[in-house]
Amino acid sequence: MSLEQVSDHCYAVINAKNRVCDANSGYVDLGDGLLFDTQSDLPHAHQMIDLFSSVWARMPRYVVNSHEDIDHVAGNQLFPGAQIIGHRSLPERMREVADPKEMLQLLFATSTPQLRTFIQAGHRGMAAMGRQLLEDYDFRLMELATPTALVDDTLVLHLDDTEVHVIYVGPCHNIGDVIVHVPSEGVVFAGDVVFQQCTPIAWAGRYDDSFRILDLIAGLHPEVVVPGHGPVCGLDGLEEMRAYLKHVREESAQAFARGLTSLEAAKQIDLGQWAAWRAPGRVYMNVERAYRELRGDEADLPWDRAATFDAIYEVARAKGLPVEF
Repeated sequence: MSLEQVSDHCYAVINAKNRVCDANSGYVDLGDGLLFDTQSDLPHAHQMIDLFSSVWARMPRYVVNSHEDIDHVAGNQLFPGAQIIGHRSLPERMREVADPKEMLQLLFATSTPQLRTFIQAGHRGMAAMGRQLLEDYDFRLMELATPTALVDDTLVLHLDDTEVHVIYVGPCHNIGDVIVHVPSEGVVFAGDVVFQQCTPIAWAGRYDDSFRILDLIAGLHPEVVVPGHGPVCGLDGLEEMRAYLKHVREESAQAFARGLTSLEAAKQIDLGQWAAWRAPGRVYMNVERAYRELRGDEADLPWDRAATFDAIYEVARAKGLPVEF
């Protein structure tokens, strides 16, 4: 993890490995302070606090959760005096998808030889995911702390004389996606509606939602965008993500017309310049997302996570690319 100053009063903590759970956080050092996202587990949250403590005079009054996934909310409990802000869907959604019990069970099974053999026999992708998480993460002692200040659309906060806009943009990556815009600083903290140098994924929404949100962020004319995963970027980073999504959607439509399954299509699609991004096997999720639209599936059709990670594993192996998530 590293601290990066992105404007006069805005900072980002960047997780350099840029794989699943390697989420970024942001801080606005004005007024009583605002923190954007609280990391994936308590050890990383404490690291984040140590890094930000070099620029903040006190713990922040406001904490904004970009969405419900565990890698953005696990440190909430370390800010008991803060007003925790999120979309209205987050309290229920976090109980569904950010309960640390699931992660603890996976890591326990992966670290136990007999259970690890059992998982590998049925779900090679989940076993590989567990091994990857064991390298860096520890979900013990986490207690779910859900937002208490709930946003339906847009919330304007004032840090001294500076306006900070919390804007609901979901569903896209997940149901509760919000971004934070600091107009006077030219900064957008984007959460997981923007990925950089790693393959984007989405658990909710449609391709047009992704394009709509990229347009919305570009229309705010930021000088700096802090993505949910990956290095800080400008408007060029938004266009690179758009180009990737357009390429995969177009290739998926052609494969669908030929009668290929989404897994077969993901194995065959040429990733070109994007093959060098982290976790390239995640292309499966983007292909399956396109297939769901082509089939006319409901936008909120749930994902079988074990099957999804198994498919990512298969795609990476078939393409001779790194198996990572």
